[in-house]
Amino acid sequence: MELWYTEKQTDNFGITAKITQTFVTEKTEFQDLAMIDTAEFGRMLVLDGMVMTTIRDEFVYHEMVAHPALFTHPNPEMVLVVGGGDGGVIREVLKHPKVKKAVLVEIDGKVIEYSKKYLPEIAGELDNPRVEVIVNDGYMHIHDHKATYDVIMVDSTEPVGPAVELFTKGFYQGIYDALREDGIFVAQTDNPWFKADLIQTVNRDVKEIFPIVRVYTANIPTYPSGLWTFTMGSKKYDPLQVDESAIPEIESKYYTPRLHKAAFVLPKFVEDLVK
Repeated sequence: MELWYTEKQTDNFGITAKITQTFVTEKTEFQDLAMIDTAEFGRMLVLDGMVMTTIRDEFVYHEMVAHPALFTHPNPEMVLVVGGGDGGVIREVLKHPKVKKAVLVEIDGKVIEYSKKYLPEIAGELDNPRVEVIVNDGYMHIHDHKATYDVIMVDSTEPVGPAVELFTKGFYQGIYDALREDGIFVAQTDNPWFKADLIQTVNRDVKEIFPIVRVYTANIPTYPSGLWTFTMGSKKYDPLQVDESAIPEIESKYYTPRLHKAAFVLPKFVEDLVK
């Protein structure tokens, strides 16, 4: 008998993967959590029926959340990651020697606990002395830390359950206030095939708050449609003005200095969404 996991990404479409082992299925205080092993993508974290990360393709998402913003800001000493309890974005943030402190605020401590146990390749830097891990509500942390951070990264699930507030205009305003005078923020903003309305709404809201707003994309095969967007809001620095020849090479599998600007070149139908 074969066991398969299916994520129903719309009412009429989903993706499926053959399961080789189930490690954890638990209803936490905030969401349904599963940690499984798959034949195609290796170990996989699933929250509320949605794939969050897999061993095989996790590097794309985590690198593309972290590096475009950190190579746009000239001195990102204080960095906040909201969500991201698997630790992948933190791992990438720590590749930047200018970062003196990285704060992770994850609402669900079980995500951190099980990621450390079953995804050590991803979560391995959560105990780094440059990292402070806080199990709390990221929305409230933003509200309570005015003018504190150089870069804020929102590594959230899709806008369901505890992540709903992380896609609101009030949250983006709170991020603006929590950033220093030349700060940058970046958030994952879903896919343009199934969530075009969400991308448009986020883009409109962020543009009403930040003077510089850019959208970029990456290919992540286990995420709905495979084409994923990220939205960057900046108070001062434009990622398109970065001298790519001055970007140092870092250990990576997806991000490169040449890709830095190329990622912001959007397919026409995505460009039309954010005009």
